Amino acid sequence: MSAPPTPDAGPISHADAGPISDPDAGPISGSDAGPISDPDAGPISNAAATAPTPTPPRAPDMALERSAERTAKAAARGGGRPQVRLRALDGLRLLAALMVAAYHYGGRDGEITRAWGSSPRAQFPTLSSYFAYGCLGVQIFFVISGFVICMSGWGRPLRSFFASRVSRLYPAYWVAIILVTGVFALPWVAYKAVSPSDALVNLTMLQQPLGVDRVLGVCWTLWAELRFYALFALFVVLPGATRHRVVLFCAVWTLGSAFAEASGLPLLNVVLMPEYSSYFIGGMGIYLLHRFGHDALAWGIIGISFLIGQHYAIRELWHPANIDAFSYRSATGIIAVVAFGYVAVTLIALGKLNWANWRWLTVAGALTYPFYLVHEHLGWVVVWVLHQKLGIPSYGTFALTVLVMLGLAWLLYRFIEQRFTPMIKRSLSTARL
Repeated sequence: MSAPPTPDAGPISHADAGPISDPDAGPISGSDAGPISDPDAGPISNAAATAPTPTPPRAPDMALERSAERTAKAAARGGGRPQVRLRALDGLRLLAALMVAAYHYGGRDGEITRAWGSSPRAQFPTLSSYFAYGCLGVQIFFVISGFVICMSGWGRPLRSFFASRVSRLYPAYWVAIILVTGVFALPWVAYKAVSPSDALVNLTMLQQPLGVDRVLGVCWTLWAELRFYALFALFVVLPGATRHRVVLFCAVWTLGSAFAEASGLPLLNVVLMPEYSSYFIGGMGIYLLHRFGHDALAWGIIGISFLIGQHYAIRELWHPANIDAFSYRSATGIIAVVAFGYVAVTLIALGKLNWANWRWLTVAGALTYPFYLVHEHLGWVVVWVLHQKLGIPSYGTFALTVLVMLGLAWLLYRFIEQRFTPMIKRSLSTARL
């Protein structure tokens, strides 16, 4: 069944994302993202020392010296320690996905009410008001995505970047579309499947701009991810990623998003997506901190993106006219959750959470994307079976549904992603243009 898009529906596409991690990019670390240097600083020539005739001394180039100093510090940070996967980032991704699941199962009305047999507020009288904030896991996903895509695209040619994104996004997505369409077509399932034609269009991941009914409610976040990938590929990957170019891209996108909002032109809003751009930009600023160390420009990017991001989060989710509305969230609570996302990714980027180096977090990160894809619509069916047919209490049904969806996510990861992602990536990487 296609859930109508509402700003309050907030599933994640990262979400995971879409997917918000690039397992094929190797360990998530600054040194893994390519040589840690400042390519836009240029080489420091020593031609004067080897020239056959003396040359007059030149005034020191302070900008070049500062850039060289930054380059040396970045090289020391990346080359002086072993490559370390940021497993805490994997854990944060799973936490964001679980936040969205809590929102879909107990923090909103809609189709989940039919699954429970009554409003989730009646099922979770205390926790439902907290579950309602779970939709902000989407914003956290977008910040993580800005960080990871900037990292995985650094030093990578356009073809490789394209192959990596397609092979990461589509295999589990195609299977999720088939699963949800098939389950909803069963006669005993109360939810209506989309038409066969619309289901086929959904396989392209372009159903939302084409105005086609969605098979997966969470796919609206994948549409945001696709637009981010396209902008990043065109303006950063294609010309070659450098610190200077990423800073410029963040600045121009921030201003362009403001212009799009002010102009009200639909085309600018679709391309620049001002309601989401600040989160991706903030993630890229955090990656600059991770790669090059403390820098005023990077901190400025992060700070401005947070200030704009919390504005859009409040605008979309705060309903001050009716404090008793089911979807009511306080402005303070919204700001706190968005701030948590920014702070958590920043602490991970700066190495403050490297102590969270447990191997199971890597598996958790791998399960996040398939879990995100299947948890909502198939979760409705599982909740209905467990709660209404088997009589399992609400909290037990909630926990078991999450476990069932994680188990299904593991199957998708083990038998779909691990098999087909490398195959698709190799095929696209070697295809003749």
